[in-house]
Amino acid sequence: MSLVVTGTVGIDSVYTPTGHAEKVLGGSCTYFSAAASFYTPVKLVAAVGGDFAPSYREVFKTFPNIDISGLESRPASKTFAWGGKYHANMDSRETLFTELGVLTEAPPPVPAAHTSSEYVFLANSHPGVQLSFLRQFPKRKLAVADTMDLWINIAKDDLKALLNEVDGLVLNYDEAELFTGKQNPVTAAKQIIAESKLTFVVVKKGEHGCLFVHKDGVAMLPAYPAEQVIDPTGAGDTFAGGMMGYIAANHAHHAVKDRVHFEVIQKALAHGTVVASFNIESFTLSRLLTLKKAELDARYAEFAKMVRV
Repeated sequence: MSLVVTGTVGIDSVYTPTGHAEKVLGGSCTYFSAAASFYTPVKLVAAVGGDFAPSYREVFKTFPNIDISGLESRPASKTFAWGGKYHANMDSRETLFTELGVLTEAPPPVPAAHTSSEYVFLANSHPGVQLSFLRQFPKRKLAVADTMDLWINIAKDDLKALLNEVDGLVLNYDEAELFTGKQNPVTAAKQIIAESKLTFVVVKKGEHGCLFVHKDGVAMLPAYPAEQVIDPTGAGDTFAGGMMGYIAANHAHHAVKDRVHFEVIQKALAHGTVVASFNIESFTLSRLLTLKKAELDARYAEFAKMVRV
């Protein structure tokens, strides 16, 4: 089924206790689409500047299921750039610099051929921009948004408006507390659902996995017990990509009253967890570029045995 994502395509410089990578391909759209492409074709809509080298575009072409016809190039502008340094525990980081570039400009247009997409993921950006993008997909069956503390602080009303038009929200533990004032993530997620038209909320807890609160129930998943963490950048985006990719590929077989069933999303979260566990094994997309579907399936089977009760 058709899956589309919008967000950022950028240039990252990352420093970790294990090494560093400078001016590498990054951005929420980039990681999401790479992960989703293992499950289903994915269309990417984003903008880059004149400093976006052809070699970055070639990386996307390595993944046969990614359509970058919606990646707009603006020669007179600068590509979004981010630099970060991770601390010894790899669970916290400091931002060294953020250069918004094209993100300060009007969002890119959605190609006409993309507007029939049925599955929509709104990667992290201003909720007003996300809502404008969402409304261009009249045939959508499932729409999920990501957000961050910045928008909760400066655009909360816009975010609330968005949550009345999407089906799911992905955010982390601290953001759920910031949004609701509730420390307990289950209570926070239930409040977000009660005060919106959402069907479900996924609360990411980093190395401690994720919490899934749905109108039909509550579930939780641990993180995959990775032995090697080289670079956590993009872990949340690859998690979301694996989740949405699986749903887009399997929802039609498990639809209940046109709503994605609880068990489908629960299984999708496991797939997202496994894809993310590969992503953290190297800088930028290096590990996903060499990942084979057989490896992904084998680790998923291993993870399924780990969480069985």
